[in-house]
Amino acid sequence: MAFETVKVGKPLLLRILPVLSIVMFFTVWEVSVAPPDVHDWRIPSTLLTSPSDAFKLGIDKLTNVNPDGATLLTHAYVSMQEAFLGYILALAIGLPLGLMMGWFSMVRGLARPIFELVRPIPPIAWIPLTIFWFGIGLGGKVFIIWISGIVPCVINAFLGVRMTNPVHIQMARTFGASDWKIFTSVCVPSALPMVFGALQIALAYCWVTLVGAELLASDQGLGFLITMGRNLGRTDIVILGMVSVGLAGAVIGVIIDRVEAKLLAGIRR
Repeated sequence: MAFETVKVGKPLLLRILPVLSIVMFFTVWEVSVAPPDVHDWRIPSTLLTSPSDAFKLGIDKLTNVNPDGATLLTHAYVSMQEAFLGYILALAIGLPLGLMMGWFSMVRGLARPIFELVRPIPPIAWIPLTIFWFGIGLGGKVFIIWISGIVPCVINAFLGVRMTNPVHIQMARTFGASDWKIFTSVCVPSALPMVFGALQIALAYCWVTLVGAELLASDQGLGFLITMGRNLGRTDIVILGMVSVGLAGAVIGVIIDRVEAKLLAGIRR
């Protein structure tokens, strides 16, 4: 009976802990910030906005375009659009390139030197050139995000192919399989766990780079919202932008987790 109680109670505890940690975090944050007219041991609201004030501002920004010229949903839509396009392009180009680099020596010899030359350059360093080429519109952001996201895609796909069990490759050769057949039937399925890992890593890279790009050169987006808050000395706008970035990234991450789980389950069947 005691064993059954522990077995049932443990999953419940694991579900409660994340909620409890979030509640504790926001409670401590709320208590630690002093109201505007109060001067005590707490952090002044001019330096840090409380969660309740940020929430009230978020509700107001759903319909109010002041003081940055757009509603919160408009900023979120612009950022999501830029991130999605750059992310999809990174996956569409980076994953096939990495897979082929891992198996075909000719592709590896042609592409890897250029990739190794470009890879150490921080994506943010491309912003000045990108402004010259594309301006501060959609094209420039998508290019920077693509540069950021393609790196983990290529690396993970490449390593996934290189980690293919040599015994499986040798068995395929024994049965007369061609290099292309081995690549598509053995190497690519073997690399899938690393490829799905690249989806999450590339997402993080793309999202961080997007916010950085919008902080430096943008007229809309969540990064632009944070910049406007800084320029206006409004910590509530800065916090609202930061929280919105975190929530949007978390939602996208959950969606990718669900898609990954379903695809892997279908492959295992």
